[in-house]
Amino acid sequence: KKNTVKVLLFFDIGGSMDDHIELCSQLFSAAKYEFKHLSFYYFHNCIYEFLWKDNARRWHEKIPTDEILNTYNEDYKVIIVGDASMSPYEIFYKNGSVEHYNEEAGITWLNRIKEHFPYFVWLNPVAENDWQYTESIGMIKKVMNDRMYPLTISGIEQAIKCLKQKNVVTENSLME
Repeated sequence: KKNTVKVLLFFDIGGSMDDHIELCSQLFSAAKYEFKHLSFYYFHNCIYEFLWKDNARRWHEKIPTDEILNTYNEDYKVIIVGDASMSPYEIFYKNGSVEHYNEEAGITWLNRIKEHFPYFVWLNPVAENDWQYTESIGMIKKVMNDRMYPLTISGIEQAIKCLKQKNVVTENSLME
């Protein structure tokens, strides 16, 4: 019997995430089997104004992030899977993306996701002991209100506990 919890999975793919393909593939396979209501999308480095349904990330097949926010209600629990390894410009600056001209900074989109979906976590495949060596990991962890966990059995257990607790959005929790 499948779990009736509604889950939205966002996977970072490409670049530094290539080292973690096998682990992420295992997570995706397990999630697909486990959850009756599972939707997934792909992004590169940071979530911006569009995502992809296909991991080839074809530019002509992009889906507006606003459309996803309008399609899925706050009952969905959001799991973002990514190494959070990127230039700080990708998080904090308009046109900071390495792939396209983005009108709004990545943090703007992450804040919208946090505001819309009160149940969210970020799973990071990088060994937790190594997080301190990549500045952007600490930045994303802070943006995500410390709801970042390692992509390990223990980390997933912690993330599941966290997903049962609603995030309370306050002015202080929205970084700009």
